[in-house]
Parts: sequence; C-alpha cells; structure tokens
Amino acid sequence: MYDIIIIGMGMSGITSAIYAQRKNLKVLLLDKSMPGGMLNNLDKIANYPGYIDIKGPDLALNLFNQIKALNINYALEEVIDITVNDKVVVKTKNHTYEALDIILATGKKAKPLVIEGEKDYFGRGLSSCAVCDGYFYKDKDVAVVGSNKLAIREALYLSNIVHKLYIITKEKTINDDIKKVENIEVILDDEIVKIKEKDNLIDSVILKSSKTIPVKGIFVYNGFIPNSSLVEKYNITNEAGFVMVDNNYETKIPHLYAIGDVIKKDVYQLVTAAADGAKVINNIIK
Repeated sequence: MYDIIIIGMGMSGITSAIYAQRKNLKVLLLDKSMPGGMLNNLDKIANYPGYIDIKGPDLALNLFNQIKALNINYALEEVIDITVNDKVVVKTKNHTYEALDIILATGKKAKPLVIEGEKDYFGRGLSSCAVCDGYFYKDKDVAVVGSNKLAIREALYLSNIVHKLYIITKEKTINDDIKKVENIEVILDDEIVKIKEKDNLIDSVILKSSKTIPVKGIFVYNGFIPNSSLVEKYNITNEAGFVMVDNNYETKIPHLYAIGDVIKKDVYQLVTAAADGAKVINNIIK
C-alpha cells in the first residue's frame, strides 16, 4: 500500500514525487514510456529558470537521475484502469497497486490529423517529434502540419536536416520569417486529406486543394488534446477533455487529484507544471 501513486513522469509528476518523498510519504511513479514526457520531444528549452537553454531530452534525463538519486519508487508500466473508492486501485498490464491517494499527471498528446488509416502510419513516416525522428529524414522531403509556435520551431529544426520541407496549414497567414528559409515552402489554407504509400512507407500526400506533395515523412503539430481517457468514467472532464479540479487540485472524486497539462488552467508552461506538483503534495498533506 502506497500513500500516493502518481501516473505520469513529466515535469509535474516528477516534481510531485520529489515533494512527496521529502515529506516521507511512500510514493510510486508510473509511466508507460520514457521519463520526461513531452520534454523528450523538444529540441531546446529557453524559458526555464536556471538554464540559459537546455535540450528537452537532457532536462528529462536530469529529472530521471534525480528520481533515482532520491530512491523514489517508479515503474515503466502502462496503466489500464483506475478505481477510486475508500482506497485507490491502479491496474497496469502486469501488476495491481493500491494507495490512499492518486495524482493524474498524464499531460497531453498531439492532436491527430483525423484522416483514414492515420494510426497505421505512426512509426513508418508519421511523427510528432522532430528531435526523435528528424535524423531518419536526412536529405529527404517532409511535411510539417500546423503553424503554431511549436510547429514553426520544429520546422526550423528540421530544415537543417531535410532536403525540402513543406509547411501545410489551414491558416491563411503565417510568420513571415519562416518564408525566408530557403528550403521551406509554405502552403496556406489547405490540409492533408489522404496519405499515399510506396513499399509500405509514406510516399506523398494529397491535399484538399487536390495538390499532390511528394514527401517521405509527416510531422504533425496540429495542437494537443489531454491524456484523460483513464478517468473518463468519472465524468470529471470538460468538453475538451481537460480534467476539472478545485484549488487543491482535487477532482470531485475524493482522493483523485490531477496536475499539469491534463487539467484545465490558464498557463501551460514547465514552470507552472512544476508548481502544480509542489502544491498538490502540500494540499494532500493538509
């Protein structure tokens, strides 16, 4: 039996685990993938105190090393079910864990394109992580979908690796600076409607305007949706899927807390995610 189980090993989840451990609580961290969450997808972070700039994977590794240095219990297992009654029961594919309280720190994920067969292409041409997968497209042609800040930043990163890069966005305008990059072509007011393949890999995309663009990879930055499917049965999310919490980060279900990018809040930054992690532990103790 743990005092607290924390699901998610991003900035908010790891911070809450550190504060819980310092308060002599028995804590368990769970995550289905590598520690650091979306930090592992970021080429450079330049707005986090203490660092002029740092690569996302490097900051993720620092956090993981801190977990190990503090002897915080963790397991890289995918959680498949949560039950919250008098006690919390968390089931993974291989184990069942119990706790007094649970903190959901599952963050958010890239919003899909919503085109036929999209899921089948992940890992063989479709990605949402330029840092992770950009190298595989060295000197090839790729597309970046989206025109938000992250899309532009990732496009600039990829432009130094690939032969040619197409930015495809439904917006009618885009930052003029991106148009000055020699190997970037911007396609405004358009979207991908179909992916075509060759030898079981992406070979081109067809746009709503009927244009065919030859690309070997597609990087999607179409916005984000919260990873809240584990608690859908409790009816504690808003229409967009964000978990609703009170000032103590507690949901309307006692003993079920949520922090970080999975909750509805005004500012989504690393520093606010860390603050969520610190405050939720103090609130639980109170």
